[in-house]
Amino acid sequence: MDRRQFLSLSGSLTAGAVAGGVLPAVAHVDPTERRAAPGAPYKLAVAAYSYRQFLQGARKNMTMFDFIRTCAEMGTDGVELTEYYFEKPVTAEYVMKLKRSAHLWGQTVTGTPIGNSFTLPAGEKRDAELKRYREWLDVSADLGSPAVRTFAGAAPKGVPEADARRHVVECLNELADHAAKRGVFIAVENHGGVVAEPDGLLEIVKATASPWVGINLDTGNFRTADPYGDLARCAPYAVTVQFKVSMAPKGQGKQPADFARILQVLRAANYRGFVTLEYEEPEDPMAAVPRHFAEMRRLALEDARSSRR
Repeated sequence: MDRRQFLSLSGSLTAGAVAGGVLPAVAHVDPTERRAAPGAPYKLAVAAYSYRQFLQGARKNMTMFDFIRTCAEMGTDGVELTEYYFEKPVTAEYVMKLKRSAHLWGQTVTGTPIGNSFTLPAGEKRDAELKRYREWLDVSADLGSPAVRTFAGAAPKGVPEADARRHVVECLNELADHAAKRGVFIAVENHGGVVAEPDGLLEIVKATASPWVGINLDTGNFRTADPYGDLARCAPYAVTVQFKVSMAPKGQGKQPADFARILQVLRAANYRGFVTLEYEEPEDPMAAVPRHFAEMRRLALEDARSSRR
């Protein structure tokens, strides 16, 4: 069979599969789509945000290239490249240098967190947010990043939360085609505002009309009575995960996060993406991040061994 015949046959098979309902259109990430391989260890990464005081401001002594090298020397599988610390203006040449550096240091780019708000009503301000977001979908695609960490935002003054969530859905649906064309997930984070609790987050994600919309599950951001249970509710829709070393259940104050328990939640949800350490505690990250990362690695290997039994 020559190449032309193969392509013709492939096209016919694809069209037939779609027409026959084998590949139905899916709204948002489908929790039934993936199955976790027992015993496969989770891949671990570190977020640039963990070193924020050294990547910007008065104490700046690192570049993003230094961050990539620091992570590689720590033994990470990947790096999360937070938009805040990119050289500005962001040029195509700079993006390709970052991509090259990550590859040479053996690092997968695991995500591209940016700052945004989608609770705005239709108008110029929302249009500006959407335009900037499309630009970062392009940057992420060029980097090889699988997802843009996405904020929903807080309800603007005078706007009911239900309307603000509807605005978020409108924005996500408007961006979904571009995300699909570039092969980059829109990963909505449980980050306060209209997604401070799981009901609001799940309402938004389930209301979207694209399989390129999912959740960036931040393990430290639910200040609810049962944060582990709420993480379990959202984990089936996760396309990226950020791990924080502490949690603050409602009425209990801050306490150490149980990483082994979180891994069990992710495995039960068949999550197979990266787990990225996003360090926010007051201890110097130069000492704290390698220590916490080593403990994450130890627990991830234990989790993999126990899942094979």
